[in-house]
Amino acid sequence: MHRMQEAFNRAHSQSRGALVVYLTAGFPTMDESEALMLQAARSGADIIEVGIPFSDPIADGPAIQAAGQTALQEGANLRDILRMIASLSAQTDTPIVIMSGYNPILAYDPERFAADASEAGVCGVLIADLPPAEGEAWCDAAAEHGLSTVFLVAPTTTPERFTRIVQCTTGFVYVLSRMGVTGERETLPPELPGLVRRVRECTSLPIAVGFGISNSEQVSAVCALADGVIVGSAVVRAAALHDAATSRLEAVRNTVAELAKACIR
Repeated sequence: MHRMQEAFNRAHSQSRGALVVYLTAGFPTMDESEALMLQAARSGADIIEVGIPFSDPIADGPAIQAAGQTALQEGANLRDILRMIASLSAQTDTPIVIMSGYNPILAYDPERFAADASEAGVCGVLIADLPPAEGEAWCDAAAEHGLSTVFLVAPTTTPERFTRIVQCTTGFVYVLSRMGVTGERETLPPELPGLVRRVRECTSLPIAVGFGISNSEQVSAVCALADGVIVGSAVVRAAALHDAATSRLEAVRNTVAELAKACIR
């Protein structure tokens, strides 16, 4: 069984939803991003989602955009990020998923990226702007190197595309709680339960909901519907509020611990 699915199964056996925590690679520096991710893993994250900073982000909200710009200004690149992940994976058994646009992977070379990511300890890859209809070559490369591929299901996904997405996904299904960009929202959309039910009817894979999940109440509500919850902006923002590295670590520890507590059903 794949390590990501094991993480979801372990959370389920403990009567809680799995917590997926997103942090931007290279923010505020490469070394400190590794420390923040390790802190998140030790504070209750079941899966670490490593965001690849990109100069033209498509769906990133203000907090993650700012973190990505800081990382790029510090010289973050895919090769160094994979080195950081290799170091991180040597220190924790927490599964690591990469979230990226396809352009950085194309520039790196998809086949080589799949091989290097797998060697670094990555379990799966989510390419936010790669539709399954155009992703056959990537999916083949990922499968060859033991990587899961995660696709996104949105509220506006058509029935035909919906079925293809679910069939092509091999890790967990990432359900977007809403359209737009990432970032913290005050409420969950009323159509979310129906969307999760639609996905549940089509797959036995774990389902995790992300985009706009910002507080413990929302985490609890999502974990009552789905197998897991993905939180990014709230954790990135908590770290970004502080100037001192020790304060950023403490902020991530406290935020993730609070979110993990809210995952208990």
